[in-house]
Amino acid sequence: MIVKEICAKTVLSKSKIFDYVINPYIGCEHGCIYCYARFIKRFTGHKEKWGEFVDVKINAATLLAREVQKKLGRVWISGLCDPYQPLERKYGITKRCLEILLKHDWPVTIQTKSPLILRDIELLRSFNNFEVTLTITTADEGIRQIFEPNAPTIKERIETLEKLHAANIKTSLMIAPLLPEAEGLIPQVSGKVNYVLIDRMNYHYADWAYKKHELEYAMSAKFFNQKKTELAMALEEGGIPFTLLY
Repeated sequence: MIVKEICAKTVLSKSKIFDYVINPYIGCEHGCIYCYARFIKRFTGHKEKWGEFVDVKINAATLLAREVQKKLGRVWISGLCDPYQPLERKYGITKRCLEILLKHDWPVTIQTKSPLILRDIELLRSFNNFEVTLTITTADEGIRQIFEPNAPTIKERIETLEKLHAANIKTSLMIAPLLPEAEGLIPQVSGKVNYVLIDRMNYHYADWAYKKHELEYAMSAKFFNQKKTELAMALEEGGIPFTLLY
């Protein structure tokens, strides 16, 4: 892993998903093979494989303290990295940004795969408008290891959802991209999430992995349509609100 400390020019950017987005890091140690964020390499000049480099924006909190005074809106953390990837334990960039956003009473949505977020649970509970989205793409640990070899286990993520929800923090499950055996997640997250989001694989970075592991059937529109119907039925039966993003 090549880690480089950098000084960014700005940290609060306009987003097509929410009002703004903060990416405390460039690159992600999780290195999920389907990740759309690898496109950033075209603009950063990184030659390393996705998952083998991280740039740490060491001045992110300083920039944010200035930028939040000129703007207001909901902020997404993050669009191009996991804000609680392992390096966050050392650098604390995400935590320091959250402290600034709390001071200015900004609404926040965090998206992560990491139980490290539990380190900051008391900070998260202090927000008036805060939400955590945990991404889990399958209920099968073997499939998880194919597509997300360096990410936390499914069990760890579900336990994280449970602890956050028990702390009265709004939680959601993001099943995106929808991988085989995802339907097994529904009974496991019942009572632990406020709602579920579902989306298909929209990029082709992982095509080789599907083929190598004889999972080509899961690349088709037929697979997605069948699975989204099964998931919708299971969620309705469980009384869990959901949104299909495709």
